Amino acid sequence: MARSWSRDVLERTRQALLPMANPERAEEMARYMKNVAPFLGVPTPPRRRAQREQWRNLRAPTSDELGDACLVLMKQREREYHYSACDLIERYRDATDEYFLIEYVESLLTTKSWWDTVDGFGSTAVSPLCWRYDATDVVLSWSSSSNIWLNRAAIQHQRGWKKDIDIPFVLSICDVHSGEREFFVAKAIGWALRDIARLNARAVRNFLKTHPELSTVAVREAQRGLQT
Repeated sequence: MARSWSRDVLERTRQALLPMANPERAEEMARYMKNVAPFLGVPTPPRRRAQREQWRNLRAPTSDELGDACLVLMKQREREYHYSACDLIERYRDATDEYFLIEYVESLLTTKSWWDTVDGFGSTAVSPLCWRYDATDVVLSWSSSSNIWLNRAAIQHQRGWKKDIDIPFVLSICDVHSGEREFFVAKAIGWALRDIARLNARAVRNFLKTHPELSTVAVREAQRGLQT
């Protein structure tokens, strides 16, 4: 019986990463990431080079195969496998369908969550797929969740869209979380406001004026955008 695509990905990823494991560096990397997960001790550039070589002959997956493979990678102990899941989506993003965000990305965002993977999936999956598909309902669901990482993903879902940012919609999500003191949510608001400030400074100044409850973290990032 043919090996499943996700199993093939896992085996190839192991072949890429395990020969480069460095226990001493792994301890340093784990401490830096607050021990959210153990590390193999493989820096990003050589990890990505080894992955590309091992993944070179993979056939193109279906959307479900891609999602399943990412979930399998996220189940591994070491953090580098989780980063590989982010890279796998970037490599095969064209395979995703309109259900990928809710069927897979939500689970990826909420598995062993920390800013590194949440922002990684934000860049490789959330922002590009929200651009490609109408993900309004998904984003609103994440915004209303009690999970701070889904909140962060919702606030940042248009990062990188530049002049095409839907300013009223993003500001409406920031408004919902304007009183939030959780650092990672407040920081996301600040980044969103900073991006918008480069397009519509007046809208950001008005938002700051009408939301005095904003965390200083969010205000500081917004002001950086206004000063650019």
